[in-house]
Amino acid sequence: MITIGTQTFALTDWQVLAALGGAVLVLLLVLTLRAAARAARMTEPLRNDLGWLAQRVQAIGDGQERLAGGLAHVSEAQTQAQTAMLKLMEARLSEVQQRMGESLHGSATRTARSLGELHQRLETIDKAQANIEKLSGDVLSLQDILSNKQTRGAFGEIQLHDIVQKALPSDSYTMQATLSNGKRADCLIHLPKPPGPIVVDSKFPLEAYEALRAATTPQQQTDAARLLRSAIRTHLKAISERYIIEGETAEGALMFLPSEAVYAELHANFADVVREGFGLRVWIVSPTTCMAVLNTMRAVLKDARMREQAGAIRKELAMLNADVDRLGTRVENLDRHFHQAAKDVEEIRISAEKAGRRARRLDAFDFEELAPDASPMAPLTAR
Repeated sequence: MITIGTQTFALTDWQVLAALGGAVLVLLLVLTLRAAARAARMTEPLRNDLGWLAQRVQAIGDGQERLAGGLAHVSEAQTQAQTAMLKLMEARLSEVQQRMGESLHGSATRTARSLGELHQRLETIDKAQANIEKLSGDVLSLQDILSNKQTRGAFGEIQLHDIVQKALPSDSYTMQATLSNGKRADCLIHLPKPPGPIVVDSKFPLEAYEALRAATTPQQQTDAARLLRSAIRTHLKAISERYIIEGETAEGALMFLPSEAVYAELHANFADVVREGFGLRVWIVSPTTCMAVLNTMRAVLKDARMREQAGAIRKELAMLNADVDRLGTRVENLDRHFHQAAKDVEEIRISAEKAGRRARRLDAFDFEELAPDASPMAPLTAR
């Protein structure tokens, strides 16, 4: 039973349930409406926020579009800058490559030239090395030659012959000349008297000189000096006794030392031996001083030969004087003939002028001047 106001209604169960269901529905609807109204009031700020958010999103979108445009412009500018930069880099790279190529070419050329010069210098060095090796062999051969007395003597004689041959005429000396005493001189120079023929003999005291150079102690130096002094004295005495012959040779002779070093050592430290040579009338000469002495001898030979030819020269001068006188006479005769010929030419010129004048008068029929000469009574004269 249900009491509504003052009225009481008796309902069945289904009716009661239906009534309760309807009431519940109404209540739910009311609650829903209230909830919707409350939700609407609550969502109003949200809609406002959504609108503001939509505006912000729109602004962000516009900003993104502007940003996209700016980025596109920046990208285009960057692309252009990159293109210009690439072109510049390519140009610079090409220039660098060109310069590098030129530099490498120049370096290669200089290197090739340097290598060529180095090759030439190496060839020169090789040739010099070959010459040095050859010279070393020659030096060894020279040492072998000088180690033997006979070959050493031949070496001095060859050097003496070479010097004499360069300094004197070939007919003014004799090599290996034999004297009246049977001794054979290395060289005999035919000087006029005085002083007469003079002998030059070659000596080479090599062992004594080498011993002196190799000496390291005072005792060794003393022994070597005594040996050298003895050798030089022996040679000086032998030359003085063998090659100075009175009436045949000059009153002195020359001892030829084929070594400037030995000559300098004698004059520096063995002046007493040199003076002994002066006393024996034997003068020591080296290749240099021998050339000077021979040049002096050549002047003496030239003066002697001029004195020998003085008579012939005077005879030739007399004949030359006669030839000059004869030439003067013939010149005078020729001059006289020239004067006579000039006189004859002058007379011929005068006769030609007269004949010309007469021919011109005849050509002009001018007989007045010719009448007296052409009269029959006029004597005929030779013209």
